[in-house]
Amino acid sequence: MKRPDAIFPTFGKPNCQQMKRIFTLIIITSISVLSTTGIKSQEFNGGIMAGVVGSQVAGDTYSGFHKAGIFTGGFVNYQFTEHSILQMELAFFQKGSRKNPDYEKNDLDQYLFRVNYVELPVLYQWKLNDRLKFEAGPSLGFFINYFEEKWEVEISDDPGNNTPAAVTFQINAGFYVFLSRNLIFNFRTNNSMLNIRSDNATGDVIRIFPGNYGQFHDCLIMSLYYQFNDAW
Repeated sequence: MKRPDAIFPTFGKPNCQQMKRIFTLIIITSISVLSTTGIKSQEFNGGIMAGVVGSQVAGDTYSGFHKAGIFTGGFVNYQFTEHSILQMELAFFQKGSRKNPDYEKNDLDQYLFRVNYVELPVLYQWKLNDRLKFEAGPSLGFFINYFEEKWEVEISDDPGNNTPAAVTFQINAGFYVFLSRNLIFNFRTNNSMLNIRSDNATGDVIRIFPGNYGQFHDCLIMSLYYQFNDAW
């Protein structure tokens, strides 16, 4: 049975000039916000973060967070009430999917999908106390490059391959534990809401809305944040 067309549009291969403009705008915006930390240090804060990612792709017929990746970048935030904080991040984010052969079970199937993004999350954070806060918010991912192989044969350069979308949309949720006044542990989920491929394909699943077919990144992130100003 033929599936209905997706309700939401997908994005094709990225245009290099467009992506350069996007990255430039993100960098300029981040620098502009960071420059205010010296003016209003009691309200603004900033820092760097780095961590590891476990990811899978819902709809690729494989399951399990078997693809390891890197999450690293910088952040700025603004505390506008006693408990409420707005945070913006700029991160390099590795996602994808992996299936290794299991020779003991005579399972020779092999697959690797590795895709890199620059991701821009905008997060609302609720500060419970000096040691714990929670977060939720959306993020946009801007495609950089990818590698894909099946049966140890690269298919990334195949003209008929279903390439990654130029822009992705995610929802994030997580929590922070302050290990010290400057060092923070973060655990976060990052889940795509729109198709991460240029087209729909066999094995695609539906997510959230009827007709929203596609493949979707699902990621678990553990990272350390270092903020420049003391937390208390």
